[in-house]
Amino acid sequence: MKKYLVTGGAGFIGANLCRRLLSDGLDVMVLDNLSRPGAEENIEWLSADFDVTLSKVDIRDSEQVDDVVSSYMPETIVHLASQVAVTTSVADPRTDFDINARGTFNLLEAVRKTKYKPTFLFASTNKVYGASPSMRIDETDTSYIIRDPALGLSETASLDFHSPYGCSKGAADQYVRDYYRIYGIPTVVLRQSCIYGPRQFGIEDQGWVAWFAIASILGMPVTIYGDGKQARDLLFIDDLLDCYMRMMEMGNLVAGHVYNIGGGAENRLSIMELISMLESITGDKINAEKSDWRPGDQKIYVSDISKAATDTGWRPKTDVKTGVEKLVAWIKDNLNAIVGVLDGKA
Repeated sequence: MKKYLVTGGAGFIGANLCRRLLSDGLDVMVLDNLSRPGAEENIEWLSADFDVTLSKVDIRDSEQVDDVVSSYMPETIVHLASQVAVTTSVADPRTDFDINARGTFNLLEAVRKTKYKPTFLFASTNKVYGASPSMRIDETDTSYIIRDPALGLSETASLDFHSPYGCSKGAADQYVRDYYRIYGIPTVVLRQSCIYGPRQFGIEDQGWVAWFAIASILGMPVTIYGDGKQARDLLFIDDLLDCYMRMMEMGNLVAGHVYNIGGGAENRLSIMELISMLESITGDKINAEKSDWRPGDQKIYVSDISKAATDTGWRPKTDVKTGVEKLVAWIKDNLNAIVGVLDGKA
């Protein structure tokens, strides 16, 4: 039976991926230090239906990472463990670097030292492109829209790391690429846009779609940083997992490649448009106030996902309205757990 090591496997994306793999009867090890709010709840959710193998390890500890990789010997590694908030990276850039850049380096080195070559998927970010000054942008009353290139940014767009988070993830992104070129490890870099869906215990600076939905249902006020016209292409979690499964199945056929992974131009949504959608779905008015732009924020980012579609046949299936409705339904069914996580964070 193939072995899968999922770092950050107790996080939003990781827990959903582990459930998909475990449901298929596969051998899965979760590597996670359980520091993120909601991580323990996600492990409990998985453990209710499966025997979960958890290695409580921090990827900043190179010796422990070496031990896990050399003893477990996975055929596939999905590297999701990271510090995920731009605002946190600005407040504490050293920790951000240690987790995202050095932690990824530790994992790559652990693989290199074993002298075997598992498929290695890395969750990178659209932040490696920065503000992308080559884009031509239009502005409506509620959103920024990319006029050119119409499909969004492709993988050939210039890299422009902006914010400590963009730098740390960008450095990791390039290390992962180079460990294929130099050491032959079959790595794949997935530059992900805005992922959302069930099991996302969103807070203000981490998981904005979930945070606005949670705040809407709980009647909590929200803050819009900037003008609220910032827009992203949204990708529902189930569609991302389909992408992961396809990439892992293809293995060496996609090794060494970089892919922009998001909802694409047809699933672009701004903050103001999300608020309007949530008010329509829930029937409740959202209490929003404005504040200054946050450092590193992009007015708009939309992924051109045509390379992934051409190479693998993958495309998103879930439109934004359907995805947000599913997220809202999950929040309503799990309010007690969500409130507990929010109280713990506070």
